[in-house]
Amino acid sequence: MDETIKLSRSTVEKYLNCPRCCVLDKKHKIKPPSLPFTLNIAVDNLCKNEFDYYRERQESHPLFIEHNIDAVPFKHKDIDIWRSNFKGIRYKSTEHNYDFGGAVDDVWQKKNGELIIVDVKATSRNNFDWFETFNKYDYAKAYKRQLEMYQWLFRKNGFKVADEAYLLYFNGKKNEKFFNNQLKFDVHFIKLDCSSAWVEGKVIETVKLLRSNLFPSPSFKCEYCNYLKKRWQCHKINY
Repeated sequence: MDETIKLSRSTVEKYLNCPRCCVLDKKHKIKPPSLPFTLNIAVDNLCKNEFDYYRERQESHPLFIEHNIDAVPFKHKDIDIWRSNFKGIRYKSTEHNYDFGGAVDDVWQKKNGELIIVDVKATSRNNFDWFETFNKYDYAKAYKRQLEMYQWLFRKNGFKVADEAYLLYFNGKKNEKFFNNQLKFDVHFIKLDCSSAWVEGKVIETVKLLRSNLFPSPSFKCEYCNYLKKRWQCHKINY
């Protein structure tokens, strides 16, 4: 039997964006350099602490009341595992021999028992417009796919999951007159109508690629491949 392939939400996202980069990352351990988003991590942790306060009491967070969401933070023994970057919620397929997982930011539960999957983001813009961002940038569409992959994982683990999901977007206010060692945020509560119907097929496609000997061509939309291509063209001209 083939060795079990362990993959994450980001692996599938790389496959969707650029199969070549997916193969370079998973099979050859070659990936672009990255920087830690420590401010984003701090915002995530503060949100988790706050939701845990209401989770313990099984009360609605004030944001839920403000946005007419009849739910409470989901209380489950595995909530900290699901939110851990090194563990997360996982599904193992015996048919295709893969182990797929991802770490959620939070989970809420509606009165009817359905779970709402939530992701927390942080940014700083003078004028934050989610609809403009979603229509203009691919990364915003990837956020929606991220939530859909998490929905699929919870469904594969036997949970009843709502189609609706939420992005809790914190926009740092950078034009305040005084800093006073405090960073203030506007909160944007973004509801997304999701469908996880596509997820399993793309997970299987990713697994099949990683098991094959194929080395895909660069993707035209991949910023890393395009950078390397232009760099090589410059090299040939100048040297």
